[in-house]
Amino acid sequence: MSSAPQSVHVVFIPLLAQGHMIPLVDMARIFASRGAVATIYTTPVNARRFRTTVNRSSKLGMPIRLVEIPFPCEEVGLPIGYENLDILPSPELLTKFYNGMGKLQEPIEKHLREQTPAPSCIISDKYIFWSSETAQRFGIPRFVFHAMCCFSVLSAHNVKHFNCSDSITSDLEPFEVPGMPKGFKITKAQLPGNSVRQQDFEVFRGKIQEAEMAAQGVVLNSFDELENGCIKAYQKAIGKRVWCVGPVSLCNKDESDMFQRGNEASSDAEKCMAWLDSMKPRSVIYVCLGSLCRLAPSQLMELGRGLGASQQPFVWVIRRGEGDSELENLLMEERFEERVKGRGIVIRGWAPQVAILSHQAIGGFLTHCGWNSTLEGVCSALPMVTWPLFSEQFVNEALVVDILGIGVRVGVKVPVRWGEERKNVILVREDEIARAIDALVSEDEEGKERRKRAAELGEKARRAMQEGGSSQSEVSRVLQYIMAGPTQEAV
Repeated sequence: MSSAPQSVHVVFIPLLAQGHMIPLVDMARIFASRGAVATIYTTPVNARRFRTTVNRSSKLGMPIRLVEIPFPCEEVGLPIGYENLDILPSPELLTKFYNGMGKLQEPIEKHLREQTPAPSCIISDKYIFWSSETAQRFGIPRFVFHAMCCFSVLSAHNVKHFNCSDSITSDLEPFEVPGMPKGFKITKAQLPGNSVRQQDFEVFRGKIQEAEMAAQGVVLNSFDELENGCIKAYQKAIGKRVWCVGPVSLCNKDESDMFQRGNEASSDAEKCMAWLDSMKPRSVIYVCLGSLCRLAPSQLMELGRGLGASQQPFVWVIRRGEGDSELENLLMEERFEERVKGRGIVIRGWAPQVAILSHQAIGGFLTHCGWNSTLEGVCSALPMVTWPLFSEQFVNEALVVDILGIGVRVGVKVPVRWGEERKNVILVREDEIARAIDALVSEDEEGKERRKRAAELGEKARRAMQEGGSSQSEVSRVLQYIMAGPTQEAV
């Protein structure tokens, strides 16, 4: 395994959203473990979520640092502390949030000028478009980080390149996308970008695309054995290097790292781990719809009823936020936790997902199909019940169910639009949820094949991150590219 000299300094700038920050912090730790200086820029509220993990890595001798830059909430018209997408209550604040992100450019550049060693490369989220300009000023390459799989990135590219949705009149009519694996279909309603209706955001989309075109390469949290064909096709389509360096969650080998990854776990989480220790291997379904889940309490209650009806042991994670009291009242009225006592457990707040999924008692995963969650399920060799909500999650569902053959659809057809969740009161019924879970744990041939494929993919994921594995080799290639020297003159 090749290492980088300490003069290599990789700068990481994530979008301030949990699903984007978590993998980029893991990636920074991977690069630091290879000897590169890794600097992560974030804001005070977000730094609190990762400080313990980064400090632990630093104490182990890794040259990694977490730099806090104040977020200009008042300047852009946001309430104090609104520094992460999972805190924003409505899409109306999205433009202000992105304006605030843009104002981090100047203080980050000022801080970078004072650093030793000087920055060698920037790896930044695709939404941090201004980092392209920053890289040009320092005369260093910028690599785009997509917080999604190559299958999703390629499908979005091909939909736009071939204009294949233009002739489709119905939002619910499935259509094929040229250049994608056989069996993949999607509807216009399910295309990424349809979950937010805000005209002002279109300005940002143009800048994001322009910055992507100027980047020297793309870095993804995926691995070659999972989507080799898509990686090659996307690399050919954009004419740039695409490096897959994941699954990055597998860098969390220490129990403390797993438990504190992304945030401090809620008090329910420790009880959950003790409860899992008492359960039979591969008997429990883990249920989590992501950090941005804003489903109506009535729909969440329907999910609870479905879990009750399935008779399968479960761990159910409920996001804290708007509607808490209404949901809690519904849970109390139906004596939900009393009825499932001994068979199910509820975690309120942040759950140590990697630690739970890695537990031998977990045998399946009901997921919203966010890419981090999907890949973490793959790493743990788990078949999945798929319940996509928005963004590229319907594309990920197609990958899991139709291409990889390790999932069962719960039956969602249309996305939940941010800010309109309460209008779509119940999208999935109790019986549909129970049906999907029962199919997942079935001992019929289809169920056995699904579990077999999941086990094979889990093994391939682990090998990719071992010494000599495909993703470890890709990290070496990224470092070699950086060490080859500047690709442009500083501006």
